[in-house]
Amino acid sequence: MNHCKNLLQFHIIWCPKFRFNVLNGRIELELKEILRNIGENYGYEIKEMEIMSDHIHLFISTKPTVAPTDVVRSLKSISARELFEKFPKLKAFYHRSGSLWSKGYFVSLVGNVSEETVRKYIQEQKLKD
Repeated sequence: MNHCKNLLQFHIIWCPKFRFNVLNGRIELELKEILRNIGENYGYEIKEMEIMSDHIHLFISTKPTVAPTDVVRSLKSISARELFEKFPKLKAFYHRSGSLWSKGYFVSLVGNVSEETVRKYIQEQKLKD
């Protein structure tokens, strides 16, 4: 990876199971901290984050060796476990369903340059030698 340059950015959205309004108050604040820590530990750059009471928006940049599905899996699984540990009432609330997060999520690649810019960059590479 020493000779590679990349910019992989994702917009990720996911919801609590049944889209209940549970991500507020202390839970929201703790969740932000948990997600920041996961990002630091796994090498995800969280560029922007917003937690609504019933869903989460993240703008993340990662290495090209990390699949978006792996990013989502780590964020959802670790955050659910840590929130359940810190908020026993939340765990009790979701006891019957067995999980905090819904199974699905939305992920979209976020581009930073146009096709024309990429084409021009490639075409100019030979001129630099």
